[in-house]
Amino acid sequence: MDEQEKVIRLIALDMDGTLLTNEHKVSKATRKAIAEAMDKGVHVVLSTGRGLQSCYPYAESLQLTSFMVTANGGEIWTVEKELVEQHLLATDKIEKMYDLAIELGLSSWMISTDGVYRNTKPEDFHEHKWLKFGCESYDKDKLNQMMKELSYMKDLELTNSLPTNMEVNPKGVSKARALHTVCSKLGVTMEEMMAVGDSLNDMKMIQEAGIGVAMGNAQDAIKQAADFVTDTNNQDGVAKVIERFVL
Repeated sequence: MDEQEKVIRLIALDMDGTLLTNEHKVSKATRKAIAEAMDKGVHVVLSTGRGLQSCYPYAESLQLTSFMVTANGGEIWTVEKELVEQHLLATDKIEKMYDLAIELGLSSWMISTDGVYRNTKPEDFHEHKWLKFGCESYDKDKLNQMMKELSYMKDLELTNSLPTNMEVNPKGVSKARALHTVCSKLGVTMEEMMAVGDSLNDMKMIQEAGIGVAMGNAQDAIKQAADFVTDTNNQDGVAKVIERFVL
């Protein structure tokens, strides 16, 4: 079936580099397209690497009524902030990854269930529950060395949200897996979903969606995997693809 003929009942949107401009804003055109899609009964779900705290204000601002997939699928929330599903990283692993990042001179961030730690650590890792680890550098050799070290650790899922970073979740955790759960709860199939993203942490949801869309600013691998490439995040790419396939 041609993409143009598919009935879309759910739109899954990555945030950074997709829904949001480089200034972390939602454009007027994108707001309008999302509102019009919801008026037609289409579910709009934020599917992001961000934690709940930095995802929720956007869901609230857009008056979304469905679910939120956060921490690359590490958690699923309702818009009433009810936790639906959670997948935690082992504490010893997150502590080891933090130490490796320091050793290699990488910037790092860690998302726990109660906050985000950027280039810092808690007094006691074991007093927190951990969802995701991330690190970044413009030095590809350092990132490659980190990748090599992490390859010796079992049960990890490695992706990125930019070519200059690396993100780590428990093995098997992904936005796609979380969206299977969301679809099931909403009575929607993955074939009735349009997924839009720009980075490797969006790959699986773009591949498994009825219509997978890469942003104009997406990494090349995402563009190659997508059914359609829209405009960039600074040129209303999300609005344009909603208008094309949903409205």
